[in-house]
Amino acid sequence: MKAAVRYAYGPPESIQVAEIPTPEPKPDEVRVRVMATNVNRTDIGVLTGKPYLMRAFAGFPNPKVPVTGTDFAGVVDKVGEGVTGFSVGERVWGFADNGCGTHGEFVCFSTQKAILPIPEGVDFATIVACAEAAHYAINFLNKVTLKPGDQVLVNGGTGAIGSAAIQLLKSRDIQVTAVCHEIHVEKVRALGADRVIALEKEDFTQEKIEYDFVFDAVGKSRFSLCKPILKPGGIYISSELGPNWENLTLALTTPFFGDRKVIFPIPSNLLGSMKTIQDLLLQGKFKPLIDRTYTLDQTREAFIYVASGQKIGNVILDLSER
Repeated sequence: MKAAVRYAYGPPESIQVAEIPTPEPKPDEVRVRVMATNVNRTDIGVLTGKPYLMRAFAGFPNPKVPVTGTDFAGVVDKVGEGVTGFSVGERVWGFADNGCGTHGEFVCFSTQKAILPIPEGVDFATIVACAEAAHYAINFLNKVTLKPGDQVLVNGGTGAIGSAAIQLLKSRDIQVTAVCHEIHVEKVRALGADRVIALEKEDFTQEKIEYDFVFDAVGKSRFSLCKPILKPGGIYISSELGPNWENLTLALTTPFFGDRKVIFPIPSNLLGSMKTIQDLLLQGKFKPLIDRTYTLDQTREAFIYVASGQKIGNVILDLSER
């Protein structure tokens, strides 16, 4: 089969699209003919091994799985011995945030992991765009107690995580202010944000408005900058570790000092996230933002684009034409 591979941690330029043996499913696995997959921020971390903490999960000193990719949508083409609940020809989607080799024509995936049937009427690109970023957005929201009418600021409204967070918050009647580049203001407003700040025109950290929560979905701000716009008891959550991993330190110290704190959103329960976002998708309360689509042969270019920080929403690899 054809797949995007690398055998050591490195930049996007280290990726090669090559012919490798087609995998055979183990007793608890299904083999899936991949139709669509993402290139996302988690993929960049698994590719580069940075931050270095990633290597504790993705493999040390080299990646455990040479094929890149963390999520997939496709069709079961073979089942391993003893597998029940999935059958050949069934459409499925799945996610493993430590890397599982989905940037290839086939992937073998354990039925004990985060995998679900794809509902009728949902296409491969849409459902796979519900995986990684929505999972992290859900793990922002489930770390705090939200109630209707709360004021939340989302920094990075056009990012995959931020665009998902906006929709998740609005599904719960939260008042959302989103920050994005001026060119994307209308796109973010269409996601449901009550108010949108164009970062070229206004520094949101200098506002006189106070928020119950600040969700930094792109990790480009800091608690020290956002603290003045948090209400007493307000909480700052970032998608990144911050300079010198400060968000981990602050998550340990701020609950004991001062009246505003940092929570670090350690993600968990992949399958639960998938079920939650799939339900909202079917209810019409969530639609993933998709930036652009590449082919498998363009995997390197897709990674370069995602690593550039220019993407909005999700970047899809389309493997359906082959």
